[in-house]
Amino acid sequence: MASILDEYEDSLSRSAVLQPGCPSVGIPHSGFVNAPLEKEAPIFTKQRIDFTPSERITSLVVSCNQLCMSLGKDILLRIDLGKANEPNQVELGRKDEAKVHKMFLDHTGSHLLIALSSTEVLYINRNGQKVRPLARWKGQLVESVGWNKALGTESSTGPILVGTAQGQIFEAELSASEGGLFGPAPDLYFRPLHVLMEEGGPAPVCSIEAERGPDGRFFVIATTRQRLFQFTGRMAEGAEVQGFSGLFATYTDHPPPFREFPSSLGYSELAFYTPKLRSAPRAFAWMMGDGVLYGALDCGRPDSLLSEERVWDYPPGVGPGASPPLAIVLTQFHFLLLLADRVEAVCTLTGQVVLRDHFLEKFGPLRHMVKDSSTGHLWAHTERAVFRYHVQRESRDVWRTYLDMNRFDLAKEYCRERPDCLDTVLAREADFCFRQRRYVESARCYALTQSYFEEIALKFLEVRQEEALAEFLQRKLAGLKPTERTQATLLTAWLTELYLSRLGALQGDVDALPLYRETREQFRNFLSSPRNKEWLFASRASIHELLASHGDTEHMVFFAVIMQDYERVVAYHCQHEAYEEALAVLSKHHDPQLFYKFSPILIRHIPRQLVDAWIDLGSRLDARQLIPALVNYSQGGEAQQVSHAIRYMEFCVNVLGETEQAIHNYLLSLYARGQAASLLAYLEQAGTSPHRVHYDLKYALRLCAEHGHNRACVHVYKVLELYEEAVDLALQVDVDLAKQCADLPEEDEELRKKLWLKIARHVVQEEEDVKTAMACLASCPLLKIEDVLPFFPDFVTIDHFKEAICSSLQAYNRHIDELQREMEEATASAQRIRRDLQELRGRYGTVEPQDKCSACDFPLLNRPFYVFLCSHMFHADCLLQAVRPGLPAYKQARLEELQRKLGATPPPAKGPPRTKDGEGGTPGAPSREQLKADLDELVAAECVYCGELMIRSIDRPFIDPQRYEEEHQSWL
Repeated sequence: MASILDEYEDSLSRSAVLQPGCPSVGIPHSGFVNAPLEKEAPIFTKQRIDFTPSERITSLVVSCNQLCMSLGKDILLRIDLGKANEPNQVELGRKDEAKVHKMFLDHTGSHLLIALSSTEVLYINRNGQKVRPLARWKGQLVESVGWNKALGTESSTGPILVGTAQGQIFEAELSASEGGLFGPAPDLYFRPLHVLMEEGGPAPVCSIEAERGPDGRFFVIATTRQRLFQFTGRMAEGAEVQGFSGLFATYTDHPPPFREFPSSLGYSELAFYTPKLRSAPRAFAWMMGDGVLYGALDCGRPDSLLSEERVWDYPPGVGPGASPPLAIVLTQFHFLLLLADRVEAVCTLTGQVVLRDHFLEKFGPLRHMVKDSSTGHLWAHTERAVFRYHVQRESRDVWRTYLDMNRFDLAKEYCRERPDCLDTVLAREADFCFRQRRYVESARCYALTQSYFEEIALKFLEVRQEEALAEFLQRKLAGLKPTERTQATLLTAWLTELYLSRLGALQGDVDALPLYRETREQFRNFLSSPRNKEWLFASRASIHELLASHGDTEHMVFFAVIMQDYERVVAYHCQHEAYEEALAVLSKHHDPQLFYKFSPILIRHIPRQLVDAWIDLGSRLDARQLIPALVNYSQGGEAQQVSHAIRYMEFCVNVLGETEQAIHNYLLSLYARGQAASLLAYLEQAGTSPHRVHYDLKYALRLCAEHGHNRACVHVYKVLELYEEAVDLALQVDVDLAKQCADLPEEDEELRKKLWLKIARHVVQEEEDVKTAMACLASCPLLKIEDVLPFFPDFVTIDHFKEAICSSLQAYNRHIDELQREMEEATASAQRIRRDLQELRGRYGTVEPQDKCSACDFPLLNRPFYVFLCSHMFHADCLLQAVRPGLPAYKQARLEELQRKLGATPPPAKGPPRTKDGEGGTPGAPSREQLKADLDELVAAECVYCGELMIRSIDRPFIDPQRYEEEHQSWL
């Protein structure tokens, strides 16, 4: 028994192949060549399980990879197909003659029900080893079980439905918990709900299924031999534990809806197709006397769960009067009928038999066939053998069937991953739409095929369908690769020509105005489509030529805007004298280069609006590149023309803060041509520093002189510091202005006096006004009466100068008094200095033997030293070392020179004193005492701790920066 089940891959006994409804080679069509496909594996492959039962197989069920079969009347064999080498055998413990009637296994593979012919039911859980009888179920011959996929678990079935041979539907619930002798029974409850009736009375419940829809409603489908019943209801929230009683209670007073067929096999069977485990079923197949009722399951429908119903007749030789079908299983596109000697597969799309798989007589007649929804495998068995069907790529040729049915959407869905087949479907769909004169739809399909481009285009041209041709070309254009630039150029040009021709034909027709507008909108969508932008941009030159040849200026502008070819748009507006529209385009897109190019044209016609646009752009424009346009415009000399130019230049200078000399010079030239007041105000605002003004001083001077703006010239002279020229020119304008210029050289009194003398000469000689001359004399303290007297004529009497002479004499007297007072103060100060010197000669300091140097802290008397009045004492060398770093560079050099000379001068010899010429050794050289005095003056002029040297060193760090790192490391 250890090798009862294996993977069985090497025991293939026979294969059954689904024969497609059409050949496997694709239908050839224009422009596409199909290569023959390699031979594929069959859809349904039968495999005999290498297993010889010890007794005859009476029943077999499979679910969730769990296989259970009954052998004889007392053996239950359970196999986990994931562990096929570990079968589990359980004895039913039956001593009577009862046989296994049917077995039922739930969707989880955990709960197994064994219905016996003695109207008893046994229960065993996947994890249990003991079969337990269900006492509440006794007396009922169970024909079907409707498992609760919504609430069932491995430990509990939840509320389930049970159909019996007496036509009754019961509700029950089973629990896998095992107790002791007095523990709970597995059947928690078992209560009747409904009785299914046929014309002759109650009928056996052959099949029953329960499903819950996405909206919470429950659907129950139950079948008898001739009828299919539907029960629909909604349970209250949180009331699932009440089971199905509420649902069936609504059908107490009136019978549920049903479908009835007169013929009968004496039994029936219902099969569902579920794409995935625990998902809602998608289709059903009901095997009954008249054939197989097949349809879709739609849980969203309010009245009936069944939809798209259709009855497929049994194949020849199958049916109640011939070889009756024993079981049915449903796959995605086929239902398989089990007969006593064979299995027949019928396509649910066409009703054709695609498989007849006969079994050898040595295995005995077939008994039953089931499907494992979790794996998709089909299982069939006789009394002595078990077979398994593998379903491989069932949908591989479904597209051909849908194609023959002209259901192109479904055909494309099932061959989406096979480009050759998809091309065949698209070509067939395109031809079909073309024959039905649905030309636009046909064009869309043709564009996706590999058909010859020229052939398809000619087809549409022959029937004069430009709209469909345009759709075809657009779709082809969208599918081009980036490298196919030539094809893209041709397609875009062709499409443009088609649209333009159609627009030209419709433009003059009033009745076709809506169509014209629609076509125009389509053309604009084509031109503005982001998908076509790359191709349109590459062929923009040819498209512009086409637009120009048709005279469609409106779309020329539209296309240029889309291509961001704003230069062409602005040029077009300018050519048609639509200057405001041209400026609107410039203002919208803010391209400085376009402003530079078109400003010379626009400023002649709309100067105010253009200058406003310049001002709005601000610093994004380079004002220097706009000067040529302003120069050409302002050459007319009209005040309005000059004013617009001045307005923009003032904006650049005052708001943008431009410092470019060309801009300031041009503004000066504009001011000089007609706004003298503004010129002078601008010059004065610019200041009088020649290094801070932004205009050319020489150019400004020449400009002001040419236009006779003397005051402005005077100001420029002042900035150039040409004060004599400024005074000379100012005297021609205003004496007060000349006086202002004369006071400017504040540091050069001689020049100031000279300038004031010029003013005085001018006042006396040109104006002959003595009073004004005297006032001028009073304005400048540098001038005296004697300086201006030579300028007066001889006939002027002294009366005119009486006051001035008196004032001058009084000033001299005051000056003499001040000099006397200063002499007296100097004499007193000299006497005080003499007294201080006398006192200083008598001052002295005492040095004790224990006194130490303030710098090195060693005894002071060991070496030459200095003593200061502040009581600080230093060795001579220590003081020199402390003072040297704080001295300026030139004093340090002087100190080194004195030390060198002092070292080179020999000390005086002992003996009688020498004459003054003999001291110092070298004639003319300073003596040693003089050198020492000079050295003391540098070093000992003040205390290094108390004097100015210490104050100047307050910002000096305590540690030399060059030695900081060394000092820092020494502390670590």
